[in-house]
Amino acid sequence: MFKSIKTGVLAIVLIGTAIIAKAQKAFESGTIIYSVEYQLSDDQKKAIDPSVLPSESKVEFSGNLAKVQIDMGMAMLKVISDASVNSALVLVDIPMIQKQYAAKMSKEDVEKQHGSIKYSDFKATGEQQKIGDYNTEKYTYKDNNGTEYELWATKEIKLPLGANPRGFTDLKATAVKFVNIQDGVKTLMTLKKVTDGKVGPFSLEVPKGYELKTMEELKAMRGGN
Repeated sequence: MFKSIKTGVLAIVLIGTAIIAKAQKAFESGTIIYSVEYQLSDDQKKAIDPSVLPSESKVEFSGNLAKVQIDMGMAMLKVISDASVNSALVLVDIPMIQKQYAAKMSKEDVEKQHGSIKYSDFKATGEQQKIGDYNTEKYTYKDNNGTEYELWATKEIKLPLGANPRGFTDLKATAVKFVNIQDGVKTLMTLKKVTDGKVGPFSLEVPKGYELKTMEELKAMRGGN
């Protein structure tokens, strides 16, 4: 009898493990949609009109590569990044003046854009919350300046390196609601939807017809710092 009970318990454990494994959907390529909330400082509010900022971010990904496309009104901005080498290509299309510009971003440029912030010490808290279609758990973590953060993440989906938000490589889950800092602007990103499907191909090579600029020159064109 004891043997049969042991066998039964083992069967339950194995079935449970199979259900958990099956519940996690792994993506290799597809599209992610995030909602974006801006947390601007008083000085940023004086320089930036929040009403012209996009409320959604669309990320297409394939393996280590990803493309973000942002409609800026007068211009279309595309950023293609390779997470395996931490470099990127910025493409700017301005139809009104029929101009196309490109700028390559080195690893140092990418890190500078994100304020050289590195995240670590991810800890699950056990607190649960349903966000959209995902069951999530709250995590705490900190950056290399000692600032503490929290995010919500799920283990129901698994994304490739290129689709994961920068700095979250050590998070053993997929970030669903988190803070993103880029060029000094803080945003709250919330994952709305992930769809599976072929996208790309993507390349960090400058396309034909684009005028090569430095990042400094691009920022000067838009009045950036």
